[in-house]
Amino acid sequence: MILEVSDIKTFYNETQALFGVSLEIKQGEVVALLGPNGAGKTTTLRSILGLTPARSGSIRFDGSDITHSATHEISRLGIGWVPDDRRIFPTLTVARNLAIARKQTRFRTWSLKEMFGIFSALEHLMDRECENLSGGEMQMVAISRALLGAPGLVLFDEPTQGLAPKVAQDVMATVSRLRDASISALVVEQNAVVALQSSDRAYVMDRGRIVHHGLACELLADDELRVSLLGV
Repeated sequence: MILEVSDIKTFYNETQALFGVSLEIKQGEVVALLGPNGAGKTTTLRSILGLTPARSGSIRFDGSDITHSATHEISRLGIGWVPDDRRIFPTLTVARNLAIARKQTRFRTWSLKEMFGIFSALEHLMDRECENLSGGEMQMVAISRALLGAPGLVLFDEPTQGLAPKVAQDVMATVSRLRDASISALVVEQNAVVALQSSDRAYVMDRGRIVHHGLACELLADDELRVSLLGV
């Protein structure tokens, strides 16, 4: 397993947000993490990244215990992040945003040429300040920045949020393509159907707990179960 999250409990001050969450991801696997707003999905990502550390339980990445590691140490091990607000530097150019993302890990290194192969429009945006990009263009930069950090696992938080349907489909297709490079992905997404179509397995959360786990294709095909869990 590239990621093993075991029985983590996470708090914001004294308010408990996660109640014994466990999940695992194999190398080269795309896993969806679904559920209603407030279910604990983003908190799970933040716990993995060390931004909101788990108070108990354990998190292992690539064989190392990262439960109490600092976020910068976790990043250097090979976990990339595409946050819901993208968090690119608005006054810097696309080229500069991508340049500062580069680092070496034990995982494969990506080139700018490969990024242009994934996002053909990116090559023509390199000299543009990011504050002048569309939402879809910003997401291209955010995903490219994560890949240029040589990740073994990428955490996606609402990657299609605010995007036009066609752009959203392109983004999720890119997530699916990570399998070809043996990169794993954990995808938090409100558009459950789109996420399930692009994933191998799925976990569903509700009120800080995992309430369902199974193959994504099975949940996609089971209308009754999907509606009961996700309302769609």
